[in-house]
Amino acid sequence: ADGYYECAMNECVYSTSDYSDMVFLQSYSFNKDVYAQFNSTVGKFVGLTEFGVKQAEYWNKNQAIMQQLKADVDTICRPNAQSADSSVRDKA
Repeated sequence: ADGYYECAMNECVYSTSDYSDMVFLQSYSFNKDVYAQFNSTVGKFVGLTEFGVKQAEYWNKNQAIMQQLKADVDTICRPNAQSADSSVRDKA
């Protein structure tokens, strides 16, 4: 399969049961190489390649995108983690 592969992936990472260390990550990759990533702890996009640096600068200037991504740790990560964790604990 010749061609190109682009992917955007969202992750919620945590290790404590109170979710106090919850981090929301949004990564963008091209042909399996990550070129830019948003990290809710850092609070902005970071470019990991020359192209990624340009994209990160562009995205970081968009206040609507930045506010949404910063809120995603509370609106997406914590509720889903609580739901998933309670499902697992209830089955144990």
